[in-house]
Amino acid sequence: MIGLISATAAGAAARDRLAAAWPDRTRVYEGPAGEAVRAAFAECDRLVCFLATGATVRLLAPLLGDKAADPGVVCVDEGGRFAVSLVGGHGGGANELAYEVAELLGAEPVVTTATDAVGLAGLDTLGLPAEGAVAAVSRALLDGEPVALEAESAWPLPPVPFAAQGAYTVRLTDRAVRPGPDEVLLRPPSLVVGVGASRGAPVEEVLGLIEEALREAGLSVRSVAELATVDAKSEEPGIVAAAERLGVPLVAYPAGELAAVAVPNPSDAPLAAVGTPSVAEAAALRRGGELLVPKRKSAASPAMATCAVVRRPGRGRLAVVGLGPGARDLLTPRAAAELRRASVLVGLDQYVDQIRDLIRPGTRVLESGLGAEEERARTAVAEARKGHAVALIGSGDAGVYAMASPALAEASDDIDVVGVPGVTAALAAGAVLGAPLGHDHVSISLSDLHTPWEVIERRVRAAAEADIVVTFYNPRSRGRDWQLPKALAVLSGHREPETPVGVVRNASRPDESARLTTLAGLDPATVDMMTVVTVGNTATRNIAGRMVTPRGYRWQHAPEGAR
Repeated sequence: MIGLISATAAGAAARDRLAAAWPDRTRVYEGPAGEAVRAAFAECDRLVCFLATGATVRLLAPLLGDKAADPGVVCVDEGGRFAVSLVGGHGGGANELAYEVAELLGAEPVVTTATDAVGLAGLDTLGLPAEGAVAAVSRALLDGEPVALEAESAWPLPPVPFAAQGAYTVRLTDRAVRPGPDEVLLRPPSLVVGVGASRGAPVEEVLGLIEEALREAGLSVRSVAELATVDAKSEEPGIVAAAERLGVPLVAYPAGELAAVAVPNPSDAPLAAVGTPSVAEAAALRRGGELLVPKRKSAASPAMATCAVVRRPGRGRLAVVGLGPGARDLLTPRAAAELRRASVLVGLDQYVDQIRDLIRPGTRVLESGLGAEEERARTAVAEARKGHAVALIGSGDAGVYAMASPALAEASDDIDVVGVPGVTAALAAGAVLGAPLGHDHVSISLSDLHTPWEVIERRVRAAAEADIVVTFYNPRSRGRDWQLPKALAVLSGHREPETPVGVVRNASRPDESARLTTLAGLDPATVDMMTVVTVGNTATRNIAGRMVTPRGYRWQHAPEGAR
């Protein structure tokens, strides 16, 4: 919950804007500022104070304790011009909150955390528990000193400029070891604990068995990703409470699925009780991995709990990111976040140039020229299979005539794939033209590099006969100049010469140009590969210089005054 505190009418107005925008995330604290801050500090995980920074510092000072536990605090000035991350930038989430508040209020975010200021991913922001000399190693990274990464298993980490060797070390491990004086331990969520229990097994027995098994195997409890069991035990109080105390999810599988998992220690008892010869081992191994701790029973007599521990390998992560039509303000926040998260970036060189300033230090960039789409897709998937966090970029929406299709054709279920939508060219051009896509519409690429012309022509003819608005991608290039006239001729057989046609080049970019013409008046020679051509249907009209396709047809037959 985010506590909101203000002391003046101007502050209250901005406060209320946040409260209205985030009704389920915020709580307004009324009354004197000092009392409100103290109450919110005790009850919320983050605060936004619409107060002067000096006043906020004085009110917070007596309350501050541990940076790992204190709430993050953002301070917004009376004029709503700045959102300052004041306390708990990383651990408390104040940096992220400052950006969110600034975007909503139209303010400038102010973040002074050293790693954020220079674009480095902080060691405490990598999404993994961190132990050891976080401050010292972070300072070494900031100072450009060599910091070595020792990864005992591949894991999709965000970009950090690690060196092959160095006096400082970041070690990625799930083993129960202590960090050295100049070392940070990162704990990957690589361990799955399979659990079985008799009815009424106490949580102390279940949890004690898990902790003992991890301790004797030399494994860190901070690397436990989940508890796993059979469906029949998914509501067993001792198992449910053990997962809650460990702060991990409880995953349950049907007995039939677990019965199909090969295990070293099957038993007749669980087969008779829940329908599978193994619960703990089978549940832990259900999604693959290495069995580190075979099934063991709790020490109680009679034993009421069993567990087994499996290490799952890190799965690479491939984000297929659409950059939008070119304007920076049409790049989505989610796309920008994925660019910052990726340790490997794959893309067409001209698209990489568009977002090069967003690439964090330590990111490996693999760029290539036009015509290498399949190669880029294979490269991105191969890098993800090595355990990296990869961003494969494309213009517009990555799923529309872009990189998502070839990438997903290469990818199998051994990596995680995330799609990040973008504003595609048809939508960007449509916004420039007016509302040409107000009714049913279709996008057709006129490039026959991947699709035979006979197939393209059949699709154009179908759209023409169905009276659907058509947006042409890749309409004309120097070596391919006959397809657009042919497509327009097909449409002309079903639409009037006066049918509105919108032509937009470089939508949203500084050299954007747009014009509204007609099916008879369009000169294909004025169109190139940077252009999107939108041909209206029989209902589309030129209204005040804007291309408009109504949502229905009835208006065409209404009396003139009713239109």
